[in-house]
Amino acid sequence: MAARTADDRGLRLAMRYAVLSLVAVIFIFPLLFMVMSSLKPQAQLLADTSSLRAFLPVGDISLDNYRDAFARAPVARFMVNSVLVTGVTVFLSLVVCSLAAFSFAFLQWRGRELLLGLVLATLIVPFETIAIPLLLLVSQLPWIGWDGVQWGWLNTYRVQIIPWIADGLTIFLFVQYFKDLPRELIEASRVEGASWFQIYARVVMPLSGPVIATAAILKFLVMYNQYLWPLIVVQQESYRPVMVGLGYFFQLNTAWGEVMAYLTIITVPVLAFYLMLQRAFIASIASSGVKG
Repeated sequence: MAARTADDRGLRLAMRYAVLSLVAVIFIFPLLFMVMSSLKPQAQLLADTSSLRAFLPVGDISLDNYRDAFARAPVARFMVNSVLVTGVTVFLSLVVCSLAAFSFAFLQWRGRELLLGLVLATLIVPFETIAIPLLLLVSQLPWIGWDGVQWGWLNTYRVQIIPWIADGLTIFLFVQYFKDLPRELIEASRVEGASWFQIYARVVMPLSGPVIATAAILKFLVMYNQYLWPLIVVQQESYRPVMVGLGYFFQLNTAWGEVMAYLTIITVPVLAFYLMLQRAFIASIASSGVKG
């Protein structure tokens, strides 16, 4: 009987791994196609799309498409812009949204539930409906810099960062996670004389690794894939992100090998960030030992 139970358990485990492997292969195929296509000349790339050769490094393999991509557009500049804007926005968003969520979850103040409802209501408002009013607003806002007061935020990094620091989804994720934390931890910290900010920084946030990783990944994907907003507020090439830079490869004759090379290059930061946060996510779950 015990042997049969062990066999059934092994069969279920094998089927589970088989299904997960199939799902992994389905997700890997587009990435594999992109990388392999970036190494082939245009004629061979188009010819191989009708067979499994599209996923194999066969034929005339070279790095010419990468060289041509850097020659056609300032790829390095676009990459720096996107990584800078995305990194700063993600960091500031995690700080601001977690502080707001801490206030909603633990502090008692008048109008808290109403304001939280209004924050959540912003999730159903499409960005396209506020794009033009927001554009008119940021084009008239002042900014105090090293050169004095400047009017208008267009063609800057700040216009791509500041409007996206706070968002309803990130606040909602933190609020839901904070509400599941044991209230005894907060009460014990208050008895010990800790201030609310000390509780936030030394008690709550160290236990919030999973939600931090989740919110960071979602925010990273949103910011790194920004297209419409940078397209309407940035006209100078030196401030353009990678998604706007993709348009350089569809002017006149489209060179699909260069397009695939460009997509491969700009995908690297996404995969690196995801793998880094995934490891932090797993480590935080293993080390926290907190149960709601």
